[in-house]
Amino acid sequence: MSFRSVFIALVIGFGLILAGVLVNRQRPAVEISQPTAAMVRASGKCAECHTSRQYSIVHEYELSAHAAKGISCLECHQPAEKQGKTDHHGFVIATKLTSANCRSCHETEYQQFARSRHAAPSWAAVHGEKGLPADMVAFSEKYHPGACRRPANALVSLEGGSAVITGCEKCHSVGKPNEDGSIGNCTACHTRHTSSVEIARLPTTCGQCHMGPDHSQLEIYSESKHGVMFAAQRDKLKLDVAPKKLTSRDMFVPTCATCHMSGLNGQKVSHDTSERLSYLLAAEISPKRPGYALAQANMKETCAQCHTTPVIERTYDEAEKAVASTNAKVQEAKEIYERLRTDKVISGPAFSHPVDFLYFDLWHYYGRTAKHGAFMGGQDFAQWHGNYPILQHTVELKAQAEELRRAHAKPE
Repeated sequence: MSFRSVFIALVIGFGLILAGVLVNRQRPAVEISQPTAAMVRASGKCAECHTSRQYSIVHEYELSAHAAKGISCLECHQPAEKQGKTDHHGFVIATKLTSANCRSCHETEYQQFARSRHAAPSWAAVHGEKGLPADMVAFSEKYHPGACRRPANALVSLEGGSAVITGCEKCHSVGKPNEDGSIGNCTACHTRHTSSVEIARLPTTCGQCHMGPDHSQLEIYSESKHGVMFAAQRDKLKLDVAPKKLTSRDMFVPTCATCHMSGLNGQKVSHDTSERLSYLLAAEISPKRPGYALAQANMKETCAQCHTTPVIERTYDEAEKAVASTNAKVQEAKEIYERLRTDKVISGPAFSHPVDFLYFDLWHYYGRTAKHGAFMGGQDFAQWHGNYPILQHTVELKAQAEELRRAHAKPE
């Protein structure tokens, strides 16, 4: 063989090797560093197909902590116990992923979440006790008495299935029971393929559900000093620091997760968003939560990472007085409304009379907003979206009650 032939062969061979290396570099690094050949092959096939069909899935996965730690597609998509299975291009994967797949590695976080009001109580708020398995009801009631043993929301039947599916369930499905026996949906906060701590820490992530007239936490936060500072200095915050390593140097401006969940400066990390809440502000008449004193101590410890004790105590004193004041105002309106039904001045099912909506808006929108505004530093919401419309609706309720009684007293 001539020198020229050998040289050409070497050049072609080198070119093929170089091309292979360059092509291989385009694959996620995790695909070439898996513990088993099957997982390498699975990730390669997943990336190969989804890059051309749904590029965002592969790209988001490449950005994730899972990819950085060498966790393959197959590890997350393999069927958990009691899950449906399907043959997917030669690999057996779960028909539908649930929190059961996440808990195989994140059991502590799953158990904390299962104890929270984001779990069973969230779904029960729409569909009531009948929407949950008996064991989930019993488990949740130990931590949140009355949150699950309740009827379905009256609006479910009145507004109809499509309204509930496109509205209520989009948020409340964070606590939907799954057929495999697990509960909830981790990806509601962390997203599906980025599995991101950073995204879960964003106020707008919480604001997917915690917004609007009946729970306007996002709007209140955005108005507060915390929200204003976050908007101005977000680029200086380290939102992606591991939960157990997070310090106030990384998060010197808090988001929702900082106060309600994070282990700031060595504090306990928790996926139970109730652990630092001392009042049930969403209730018609807001009671202290079970474990009130401990919950308040936990939250004050978080506040103390940035604020002095006098500031914290003053804020809590003002907010607790606002809760008591709002409770008294709602109680007054409630007695007027309930006497109309007790005296049979009005009758029929819930939301069948204009006065039903008037009272419901008073507590469900404006009462909640006044209390949340007081606790979260949203003065406009405490006043003009809270106390003022409470007063307005109370005056109107009294006027309507008098008119209804006069009409009821007239002989036919």
